[in-house]
Amino acid sequence: MADQQAFDLTRRETFGLFTPVTIRFSDTDMLGHVNNVAVAAYFEAGRCDLFYRLMAEGGLTERGQQARIDFVLARAAIDFKKEFFYPGTVEVGSRFTRLGNRSITSGYGLFIGDTCHATAECVNVFFDLDARTSVPPPSTVRVLLEAALGA
Repeated sequence: MADQQAFDLTRRETFGLFTPVTIRFSDTDMLGHVNNVAVAAYFEAGRCDLFYRLMAEGGLTERGQQARIDFVLARAAIDFKKEFFYPGTVEVGSRFTRLGNRSITSGYGLFIGDTCHATAECVNVFFDLDARTSVPPPSTVRVLLEAALGA
C-alpha cells in the first residue's frame, strides 16, 4: 500500500489536470447560487477525466473505447468553501492521492480563477462484477496508478 500524502486541495498548484465545466442555469438553486448536486456532478466530470486519461496514456484503450476496468464509487465527500453563481465556467483540478490494496483515493479542487470554491475526496474500489466483491486492481493499472501518485 502506498503511503498517504497530504495534499492541499485548495491550491491550484496541487493539480496537474484541470477539467473545464460550464455552469448551467439549471445548476442554480432558489438563492441563485450553484447547488450542491451540480457541484457533485462537476467533481464527477473531473473524476471521469482523471481515470480515462490515465487509461488512455497507459495504452489501455481499444479502438477508441475505454478498456474495461471495473470499479465503483465507495465514498464521496465534498467541502463547500465559497458560493458561486451562473454564468461561467469552473475548472476541476484532479489527482490521485492514495493507492490501497483494492482501492484508489482521488482529490479534487473546484476553481474559478485562483479561488477554490469546493474540494472533494473520493474513494473508488476495484470490483469484480460477477463475484460482486472488491478485488485488487490489475497489475498494469496498479503500475499506472503508482506512477501517477509519484508525479
